[in-house]
Formats: sequence, structure tokens, C-alpha cells
Amino acid sequence: MFSRLREDIACILERDPAARSRFEVLTCYPGLHALWIQRWAHACWVRGFKWLGRFISHGGRFLTGIEIHPGATFGRRVFIDHGMGVVIGEMAEIGDDCTIYQGVTLGGTSLIKGAKRHPTLENGVIVGAHACVLGGFTVGAGARIGSGAVVTKPVPAGATAVGNPARIIAAQDDAKREAAAAKMGFSAYGVSQGEDPVAQALRGLIDNAAGHEHQIALLWQALEQIKGQPPKHLPGDAHTVEQFDAEKLNQLVK
Repeated sequence: MFSRLREDIACILERDPAARSRFEVLTCYPGLHALWIQRWAHACWVRGFKWLGRFISHGGRFLTGIEIHPGATFGRRVFIDHGMGVVIGEMAEIGDDCTIYQGVTLGGTSLIKGAKRHPTLENGVIVGAHACVLGGFTVGAGARIGSGAVVTKPVPAGATAVGNPARIIAAQDDAKREAAAAKMGFSAYGVSQGEDPVAQALRGLIDNAAGHEHQIALLWQALEQIKGQPPKHLPGDAHTVEQFDAEKLNQLVK
């Protein structure tokens, strides 16, 4: 019991820069209190004391603003940050080292009793503020759910889900886009996150320009091999390697 308590406090001190001392975490973090109350409620629930489990859970909701069904299961070192408005359903399963922010709903879309209605979060998942994860599917280990996202289908391990309805961004695709954006003088976070129309347009520009540059470089290399040198009627300063003029591109989109 006390080892779990020390783990809970240590994970908050590690993940929240606003936490200044163990005593502050122990007395002032409703997410921590909600998890402790959940353990009592869950112990009653699995032993057949269903009403008592629900009543303890209801008391925890009143005290912390976090509603967790006593049937939900939690791993170790789970951190509910701020917590107000969090709702976690009966069949939700939260793995080790998960982080859940305020306003999150881990809910269900089915009305069939006994069916797996609520999501499973594998180890290390982060769910951003006011996100909704709805359904009996799995969010893979290390995945991230963006703030305000509405997720209704499985999320692969390590991927990111953003938007409403959520769009899945594979980790490798996001890394490639970030590299291309950095090469062009853009901030990857400014062009690849969120659903703003301008951000979407810039994202498409980056993806297309990176592909075109590579194709043009290959064409010039092929011409040089065939002719021995670039044809006279074509510009002599054309690039045979991939190279963007980031300054001109920045002026274009201002």
C-alpha cells in the first residue's frame, strides 16, 4: 500500500513541473485523491459490494470533480492532471504510466450490457485535455491523443490522434514531415499540428514540394549522365541536388 502511495507521489513530481513538494502533492492534487478513492471503490466492486462501490465512487466525484466507475481498472503510476470533468467508464482499462488531463472522457458507444464498451489504454498513453475516446478498442502503447480529439477507432502504438473525428498520424510519417519542414525553414509544430485550414495547406505544400524537389534532382542527374552536361537551352544553374530556398518560400506564404 505504502509503496503504491510513494509511486503515485513520485510520478506526479516527475511529470508536473508545478509540483514543489511531496506534502503539496499529497494534500492538493485531486487526481491523486480520485485514484485512491477508486481503489477502495474497485475493491468493493470486485467483491460483490456493487452499491457500496458506486457510493464510494459517487463520493469521490463530489470531492474531486472526477468521475470514475468502480469497475474501471488502473495500472501503476497513472497521473490524472488537474482532473476536473474527467469521466472514466466501467470497462475502461488504463495501463502503467498513462497521463490523463482535465475534461477527458473514456466512454462507450454501445448499449449492450456485458460487452466491452470502454477503451483500453496501453502503457504510456497520454490523453490531452477534453479529448473523448469512445468505444471498446485499444489505444496502443506510447500513443498520444491530442486535446479536443474525438477518437472512435483503434490508435496504433506510438501514433498520434488529432481532430474531430480523429485523424491518425503515424509516428514515422510525422517524423518525415518534421524533417522536411525543418529543411524548408518552417517549424514542424506550426504546420503539422491541429486542423487549421492554413496549417493543412502548408502541410500539403511541404509534402508536395519535398517530393517534387527529389524528382527534379533525379531528372537532372539523368540528363547529365545522358548528355555529359545539362542541355544548352536549359538554365545552367539548375540544381541536381535537393535544395530549397526557404526565404523565398517564407515570402510566398506570408
